[in-house]
Amino acid sequence: MAVNPLSADLDHILLRTRPLWEELRGKRLFVTGGTGFFGCWLLESFAWANERLGLGAEMLVLTRSLETFRKKAPHLTQHPDIQFHIGDVRDFTFPAGSFSHVIHAASEYIEKLNNKEHQLMLDTLVCGTRHTLDFAVRSGSKKFLLTSTGAVSGAQPPDMTHITEDYASASDVSVRDVGAPNDLELRVAHNRGKLDSEFLCAEYSPRHGIEAKIARCFTFVGPYLPLDKHFAIGNFIDDALHGRCIQVRGDGTPFRSYLYAADLTAWLWTILLRGANNRPYNVGSSQAVTIEETAKAVARVIGKNTPVKIAQKPVPGRPAPRYVPNINRAVSELQLDQWTQLEDAIRATAAWHRHVAAAR
Repeated sequence: MAVNPLSADLDHILLRTRPLWEELRGKRLFVTGGTGFFGCWLLESFAWANERLGLGAEMLVLTRSLETFRKKAPHLTQHPDIQFHIGDVRDFTFPAGSFSHVIHAASEYIEKLNNKEHQLMLDTLVCGTRHTLDFAVRSGSKKFLLTSTGAVSGAQPPDMTHITEDYASASDVSVRDVGAPNDLELRVAHNRGKLDSEFLCAEYSPRHGIEAKIARCFTFVGPYLPLDKHFAIGNFIDDALHGRCIQVRGDGTPFRSYLYAADLTAWLWTILLRGANNRPYNVGSSQAVTIEETAKAVARVIGKNTPVKIAQKPVPGRPAPRYVPNINRAVSELQLDQWTQLEDAIRATAAWHRHVAAAR
């Protein structure tokens, strides 16, 4: 049997979540978005824990194309405890039987839709969440996890170093520490759709007796992260792996933070199983780095000091944009943390992509 290249990460996840898995013994779980970045990690960690703890649990994963996912992760499509249900998140046929837990990790951010097909993006998110909630009610689910986004609060003020969960929408936008996506800015369709999805969870939960868990996700790095999409750190890693000059398209001043995928996965399982009902939790790292610093870290760790080219010069006096979470709620209430440092996360991500390329 081939050794799983993620075995150390999966052991790390199990170590951080071991007491929680007993709740899933003999249960059936339903997952949307199971073939994306988050989903792959949820499937990997579920299969790992299920086997090692003898849980006898089952997982059913919604996908539009099993053949496409089979090319990406054949070992997951062949796992005896993971089955697949073909359909679109907006109108899939409800599978038969009961499911104790539903994880709604669809839809991942699609740059083309958010830039050009705003109504389709919004409809996919909102209708998909409503349909999945309806399924959770029909199937007798007790807990429902929504993977939302930290961007539901809109742009982070430059004088706010870390954005909290309480920086959310309100009718009086003049109130300090209150934010929301700009309703008239078409490019925020994804963020608005996620905020509306949170509202649906808040509405369904008391009416149907479902515990709604909300994970507001920020930025991440790790195996399964696409290197050719809109994720800056993924683009940098791709440049370094191919020996190219690392290209920073902007001026390099925006601040981000990166949580490693294995840590992220432990957070998501913990929020699903222990998080408070209808209480959003920021999910991410609180260790802010600029885009320029991120590019240089990638060059240092895997690029043998590959040159970094920054396309634009900073505008004098313009505050640097920030997208960095305050994670005190998750740390204090759920004892979560950033256990993997950024350089180690970059190194592990590159190693996994090298492994995948060598196996082709």
